[in-house]
Amino acid sequence: MLSLPIAFGLAASIIATSFLSGLFGMAGGMVLMGLLLILLPVPAAMVLHGVTQVASNGARAWLWRMHIVWRVFTGYIAGAILALAVFAAIQFIPSKAVVLIFIGLAPLTALALPDAIMPNLLKPAHAAFCGFICTVLQLLAGVSGPIFDAFFVKSGMDRKAQVSTKAVAQTFGHFVKLVYFGGIVITDESYVDPVLMIVAVATAILGTWLSRRILEGMSDRGFRVWSQRIIVTISAVYLSQGFYLAVTG
Repeated sequence: MLSLPIAFGLAASIIATSFLSGLFGMAGGMVLMGLLLILLPVPAAMVLHGVTQVASNGARAWLWRMHIVWRVFTGYIAGAILALAVFAAIQFIPSKAVVLIFIGLAPLTALALPDAIMPNLLKPAHAAFCGFICTVLQLLAGVSGPIFDAFFVKSGMDRKAQVSTKAVAQTFGHFVKLVYFGGIVITDESYVDPVLMIVAVATAILGTWLSRRILEGMSDRGFRVWSQRIIVTISAVYLSQGFYLAVTG
């Protein structure tokens, strides 16, 4: 059971990270995952993160539902289901060091990909490949937004289409993670306070709602520039933490 000050701090963190995700369609989940790993074992952190992100992304998808590109979402689902089947067969649980390193490497890898090999999500096969890769990252690191963002580079979507389509796909992706790690938590007798889950859902929706007006006033160029700056900064922090844990044990 978390103490009251820590619970308040966690609620404030969920509002802030949901606000950040509401603006850029990513980054907030990365920050929240790192915070939860400080407080909880990996399976419990994955479950609480999944609950929070399903609420946050689901609310964002609903707010911008008129801009969702549905053919991208259907392709994403096909790849995600395949990835879940693979992980369900091997029942793999990563260590905290592995999770942090993957969180740090994923966005930097996405930013480093040459334009010539960037996939286009508007092609069904590319969308399915995206769903597979992103779900693998969801189950290894808890987040996949930065890699998912890389798939949008050549899609020609504006910022609202990007945020809304990522939101509905990430809602499904986090639900998959919740199902996978939820089963592990039950069999492992780890505990996630139901009250904390309710608070997480409410604060995630609040943070998402607060971000709407700012996103409407942001330019597409500002959206791209600030997305890259934030991602690089967060990645550097998590890589240093992950390698430190791996070295020190």
